Amino acid sequence: MALESNEKPDSSVHKFESMLKTDDVYFFDAEDFEDIIHHYLNAGKVSLGKKAIQIGLQQHPNAMEIKLLHVEVLVFEDQFETAEKILDELQNINANNEEIYIQRANILSKQDDHQGAVNMLLEALHIADNSFDIYSLLGMEYLFMDDFESAKKNFIRCVEVDDTDYSSLYNVIYCFEFLEDFDGGIKYLNTYLERNPYSEVAWHQLGKMYLSKGMDKEALTAFDFAIISDESFLGPYFEKGKVLEKLGKYNEAIESYETTIAMDDPTSHAYLRIGKCHEKLGNDDLAKYYYYNTVHEDPLLDKGWLAITEYYFRKEEYTQALKYVNKAVNIDGENPMYWQRSAQIYTALENFDEADFAFKQAVDLGNYELKTWLGWAAVLQKTSDFDSAKQVLLQGLEFYPKSAELNFKLTGVFLKLNKTEKAKENFVSALQLDIDKISFFEERFPEYAELTWVKDAFKIHKKAST
Repeated sequence: MALESNEKPDSSVHKFESMLKTDDVYFFDAEDFEDIIHHYLNAGKVSLGKKAIQIGLQQHPNAMEIKLLHVEVLVFEDQFETAEKILDELQNINANNEEIYIQRANILSKQDDHQGAVNMLLEALHIADNSFDIYSLLGMEYLFMDDFESAKKNFIRCVEVDDTDYSSLYNVIYCFEFLEDFDGGIKYLNTYLERNPYSEVAWHQLGKMYLSKGMDKEALTAFDFAIISDESFLGPYFEKGKVLEKLGKYNEAIESYETTIAMDDPTSHAYLRIGKCHEKLGNDDLAKYYYYNTVHEDPLLDKGWLAITEYYFRKEEYTQALKYVNKAVNIDGENPMYWQRSAQIYTALENFDEADFAFKQAVDLGNYELKTWLGWAAVLQKTSDFDSAKQVLLQGLEFYPKSAELNFKLTGVFLKLNKTEKAKENFVSALQLDIDKISFFEERFPEYAELTWVKDAFKIHKKAST
């Protein structure tokens, strides 16, 4: 028995679900089916949405909007060929329906033909009465194509239509940032704020733009206005804390970070920043307390374990430092900075084999800092592996050909290998690069500092430099 939809007092969705549970068949207007289908698709209940489409097309076989929703589901499930056939049929009936072009664009986009998708969306734009959604889709396609200038223009159009479209506003700012047009981003946000002076999102983003320009005071002002606009908005408090910390105003920074903890669940990042502020203030016990809270809150935050490592390293408590750097390495073994610190700790503990391994890991993972080459060579020198030390130093010179330290170090290593002529070459190079760093050589190789040719070379270059 078919029942008219107005015979039921409840909502269309409730009636539809009641119908599915019984043998009754209810009749719905096409518009009701559209509402039901949208409800299920928006809720992620695709199977119920497909059921509503099936019954809807049975009751309204010519309903274009329901067919377009059917196409949307087919595209979602990557059934492009079937979707295209339906779109062809619909276009023969009404070539001026922009949704047809939008769905074709969706298909092309999912097939990675983003220029084709843009072309379809531009076609839709020609016939659309309400172009807001199309501009947004165009913006996304241009982002896929890394055409940030075009993406920005389309997202700006979205914001012009709806000032509260924060998704598009974020995308506008993202484009400005990617283009490194911070001046343009600042100008745009200030113009936006003239129309919307209490937009906490815009003030927050403006503050971050100012930070990119190194304009700390302006950033602080922007974050303060964001907080005034919405005192419950956490982002500006955290950003403000980072600026205050940078300016050396550690107590004020702590206050700002603590506000975020008081307003919401504590975060490991807030604990970490508070700990660093207390350490700067010399409050070691409080620093340690917050560092431990950091890793308690998020045991997988490698930066938390590293902060504890650095705390003990500065205090020369190397055994404790090693314990915690190992935890950081276990979480992110691909981070060269952790391996470098691990190597320095092993060196301090005179565990040179482990230090050698750690330095190798750091370099293999892309750490090519001068101190890494020098530290690694020093470890190999401690183990009397001068051939390996020579190779490390030569490799370091490829990155730092004008490093006096590497040349002085190599001088000593060549002398250890009884290669005097090579040693002299590097010693002269080192003196020419920076004669004032002669102490670097004298401290590390005191047994060679009194050699006649060493003294003579130094005197000659000293006289030439004066």
